Amino acid sequence: MSPEILMLVTCGSAREARRIARSLVNARLAACASLIGSPVRSVYMWKGNLERADEFLLLIKTTLARFKKVRGAILEMHSYDVPEIIALPIAAGHTKYLRWIQSSVSPRKR
Repeated sequence: MSPEILMLVTCGSAREARRIARSLVNARLAACASLIGSPVRSVYMWKGNLERADEFLLLIKTTLARFKKVRGAILEMHSYDVPEIIALPIAAGHTKYLRWIQSSVSPRKR
C-alpha cells in the first residue's frame, strides 16, 4: 500500500469547492484537487430528517502524512457543520504519478 491517499469532500457550491481546492494546492497540502463539475445528488439523514442536496465533489490527491493538516484546512474553510471528509488508501498506481503527489506536497527546500 502506498502512502498516497484520495480524499473525498462534498461542498455546497462549486464556488466553495474551487476555493478549497485552490487553497489546498497553493499551501502544498494537496498535489491536485479535481472538482466534479456537475452536482451530485446526495440523500442523507440530518437531525432526524431525510434530506437531499445537490453538492459538488472534490477528489483530493495527497498523502496520509498530510491528512490532518488537509482536514484542518478544510474544516476552517467549509460551510457545513459536519463536512464529509473521507480518505481512501491508494492500493496501487502509476509510479511516476505517485512520486509526483509526494513531491508536490513536500515542503519546498529553501
